[in-house]
Amino acid sequence: MGFVQRLAWLGAVLLLSLGQAGAATEKDDSKAAIALLEKALAYYHDNGDKAFAAFSRQGEFVDRDRYVFVVDTKGVMLASGGPSSALIGRDVSEVLGPELQKAFKDALKVPEGNGIQQAEYRWQNQADGRVERKHVFYQRIGQRILAVGYYLPRASAEQAKSLLDKAATDLTKDEKGTLTAINSLKGGYLQDDLYVFVVDLNTRRYVAHGTNLRLINTDFAKVRDPQGKPVGEPILALIGKQDEGEYEYRWKNPVTGKIEDKHAYLKKVGGFLVAVGYYSA
Repeated sequence: MGFVQRLAWLGAVLLLSLGQAGAATEKDDSKAAIALLEKALAYYHDNGDKAFAAFSRQGEFVDRDRYVFVVDTKGVMLASGGPSSALIGRDVSEVLGPELQKAFKDALKVPEGNGIQQAEYRWQNQADGRVERKHVFYQRIGQRILAVGYYLPRASAEQAKSLLDKAATDLTKDEKGTLTAINSLKGGYLQDDLYVFVVDLNTRRYVAHGTNLRLINTDFAKVRDPQGKPVGEPILALIGKQDEGEYEYRWKNPVTGKIEDKHAYLKKVGGFLVAVGYYSA
């Protein structure tokens, strides 16, 4: 396994147990992670490898669910303030998934002297078993890589509404172009676990879908949840009575691959039903 692969795998392993700080916003998490990394970098500058002892115990280099970890360029974990401290001294290299490998490979192309770098990828959060976005800040110093990471929050109801408004506005301005963009995963209509789907209200068939092109031209009225409960028919009935609405059902999350509760926001745009839903559990 190459150098980049070893680093990428190590970044994933050592961040497995990082949880979301429930009350903190993403901006707060980002600032806190950078601050903790900068503090660790300064301490390492003054103490060299002797700093590993301080990084590996509960103390000033552990901030809630964020902690400092250090790896070398061969994939050996040298220090960790989290549960992965049990791996200190061990080569934790493994085979990487393509998304994670690419994220770190791209991030590590930046030369060593360019300061703090960052990368994003999806990884299972041990706190809730979900596959979630993760953000890591890191800096290489010689053969050492110091890093701090955190899980990014899931898409919110507000983000789902915003994406629906964007899709509705764009569809009004450029019907053909918008439908094409949704189906080609362009134009910002796919945002993590949020995506747009559009149904022609005359034919009652999908004309655009942000994650599953196999649904195009299929009968939306016949759509059911994994337990066989109707989804398409009640949504069509709802939007037939009003221009906007909401509907809750169970559906497969394209990010986690699991069946979860979904809350969909619906809007009638001309002869189309436009929908975006967020996953809550």
